[in-house]
Amino acid sequence: MKDTAKDTGRDATGARAGAGRTEPLGVAVVGAGYWGPNLVRNFQSSPEFRLRWLCDLNVDRAREVLGGYSTVQATDDYAAVLADPEVEAVAVATPAGTHLDVALAALRAGKHVLVEKPLAATYEDGLRLVNEAEERGLTLMCDHTYCYTPAVARIRDMVRSGELGDIQFVDSVRINLGLVQKDIDVLWDLAPHDLSVLDFILPDNVHPVAVAAHGADPIGAGQSCVAYLTLQLNTGAIAHVHVNWLSPVKVRTTMVGGSKRTLVWDDLNPTQRVAVFDRGVDLTAPQEIGADERRDMLVSYRTGDMVAPALGEKEALRSMVEEFAASIRTGRPPLTDGRAGLQVLDILEAASRSLEFKGAVVGLRTGR
Repeated sequence: MKDTAKDTGRDATGARAGAGRTEPLGVAVVGAGYWGPNLVRNFQSSPEFRLRWLCDLNVDRAREVLGGYSTVQATDDYAAVLADPEVEAVAVATPAGTHLDVALAALRAGKHVLVEKPLAATYEDGLRLVNEAEERGLTLMCDHTYCYTPAVARIRDMVRSGELGDIQFVDSVRINLGLVQKDIDVLWDLAPHDLSVLDFILPDNVHPVAVAAHGADPIGAGQSCVAYLTLQLNTGAIAHVHVNWLSPVKVRTTMVGGSKRTLVWDDLNPTQRVAVFDRGVDLTAPQEIGADERRDMLVSYRTGDMVAPALGEKEALRSMVEEFAASIRTGRPPLTDGRAGLQVLDILEAASRSLEFKGAVVGLRTGR
């Protein structure tokens, strides 16, 4: 395809589309199904954007989402959306199998792109999107919504500031009596939330290197309904994810254990979502004790206070939309960029291979 100023995401002067501007950015949402209406609502309420189009194969559904008094145009003609010079960004909320074609067309039309998770159906497809965006100087962002909750933002700050110390383990549980999917297993359905949060909070020098997964299909659904995923980190620590469609109770907890403190995030507890415990295990180095004491236990237990930090209240999608705008305007990568989406896809594909080989450890690509 010929690289015009539009195709490369830059205007006639060579400036990056949207950079340095203060007026609202024109945006289109593609997909009016489950997630699209949430994006429509947040783009419409954001002063950073002006929603111009809602595109869906079912135009009546798109019109219903917009309501009778909306000035936003509803259409099933994606080409018309991409041809609109006032559209600077496209948000993709279509099925994962269509993400490559829909997002790639937008990037080639010079539009910044936000993609609902997962980034693509496969790692290779996701890599094509990342490379296309980087070559054209465009923002490619993944809507990893949980990363923009006040709780996870605070957890990221505490982990990366060293407040918890060196990370020793991460343990996540996401279980409920959920909708059994026909085309994907429970890992691909639920684990992306936990994996995106893990990638978001870990320091830049800490990352997964291998994965082992175990799953079961006790109801004969045709794919795993219960699964356990264990990630080996490059530091020697591990992260564990438990996902389950068959649990009679709903649990969403994450524990981050550090050498100084341990953090517990309970997403279903509105009065105390995050608790930080000054409790743990300390190990005395042999050289620090005398010969007579070496026969005694080197392990001591620390039992300190628990602190529940105050968290602000803000809708995660609102923060995500603001981050998308900031990335477009400044040219910096968004906090959950295309490579964050690739990391999740890498782990999911490795986990699927591990399931095929009954829990064998599968190495990850070089990653981020």
